[in-house]
Order: sequence, then structure tokens, then C-alpha cells
Amino acid sequence: MENDSIEKVEAATYRKIIQFLREAKDVQNIDLMNLAGFCRNCISKWYMASAQEEGIDINYEEARKAVYGMSYTEWKEKYQK
Repeated sequence: MENDSIEKVEAATYRKIIQFLREAKDVQNIDLMNLAGFCRNCISKWYMASAQEEGIDINYEEARKAVYGMSYTEWKEKYQK
């Protein structure tokens, strides 16, 4: 597979993971962390770091919104147990 094809597949896979996590609101971050060693906040930090590596100015809250699909405060109020 060529590099651009690999990037397209990786991007599509990432979008599916994010969509799954947005829909699986009953899956708590602590459970993800205990089972998989990462959570939505970890993905947010990776997202922010990757954006910054590309010269894109983004902060942690903006990255969280990209992952959670809403502000972290809103998600926490609605779904965190």
C-alpha cells in the first residue's frame, strides 16, 4: 500500500474509533484506562500533540472537543458516573 493510502486508512480508522467512543457514552474513561491503558483524554492529548507537530495551534480543551464531540465539561456533566 502506498503512503497516501495508508494515511487514508489510518484516518478512517481513527474516525471510526472516535465515533464509537462518542456513541458509547456508558464507557467511562476510568474503565478504558484500566482495560486498555488509555482513555478519551489520552486521545485528546495525542490529538493536540499531533496537531502541534504539524504547526497547528490547538489547546487541550479544543482537542478534547474534537474527541468528545462537545466540551469536556458538558460531557462530564451528562455522562460521567
